[in-house]
Amino acid sequence: MLYFPNAKINIGLNITSKREDGFHNLTTLFYPLQLCDGLEIVENNKDQTTLTTSGIVIDGDPLNNLVYKAYELIKEKYKIPSLDLHLHKKIPFGAGLGGGSADASFVLKGLNELFDLKIEEDELLSMAAKLGSDCPFFIMNTPAYATGRGEILTPTPLDLSGYRLVLVNPNILVPTPEAFKYIKPKQPDTPLLEALKLPVEKWDGVVVNDFEVSVFKQYPEIARLKEDLYKLGASYVSMSGSGSSVFALFKEEVNWNKEKIDPSYFIWEEIIK
Repeated sequence: MLYFPNAKINIGLNITSKREDGFHNLTTLFYPLQLCDGLEIVENNKDQTTLTTSGIVIDGDPLNNLVYKAYELIKEKYKIPSLDLHLHKKIPFGAGLGGGSADASFVLKGLNELFDLKIEEDELLSMAAKLGSDCPFFIMNTPAYATGRGEILTPTPLDLSGYRLVLVNPNILVPTPEAFKYIKPKQPDTPLLEALKLPVEKWDGVVVNDFEVSVFKQYPEIARLKEDLYKLGASYVSMSGSGSSVFALFKEEVNWNKEKIDPSYFIWEEIIK
């Protein structure tokens, strides 16, 4: 069976407080993209489950990959056979797009469907939260306001239809601890849900990603990328998650100026429907 785990962006991201467990409380709006990986799940009638990959090279032991961990999590409670799992990686990782989380959540959903496990959504959400803070979003996979560590979700319609979304990843890996380096948790001047009621053209400076302050200090080329996308005529530009991807919303087709955007960067465009 083939599945297509999709990326997400964060529209606004406010780090509001430090938790006793070492994590941070946040508010953000997760928004799904059409950009996706490919995931194949095949029963292999053997004694061992395998995971192979293609596309963007993934370093490390496959047994530590969230795809394999999701399989193990299901197998702890439900009777499922050994599988051949194959992941074709297209979503840049370490880029604030949730690609690894999406892959894991689609394994949970895929195994539930493939073997008719009849796992209710609430249980899938709980299982996904064990794999990562933003994994539950990909179980629902619809625009959602997130609080807590990002696992408490409220479906929240956001109409961006007709906008052209441009996503640019400058091939920079931003480790999450570095992104938190200069973060000072605080409540936003305007609560995110209130800010999102404004026209997109008025989001700049109001719908903010708190990680930009920290990440832009350490990686000024990401700050320049944001500026360059505004110069190309974007209505709104923001970094997604803890970086390094930057997305822009355009009203019109983008008139690319290769002197502004490095052609070696990963660039994805889609028209929001």
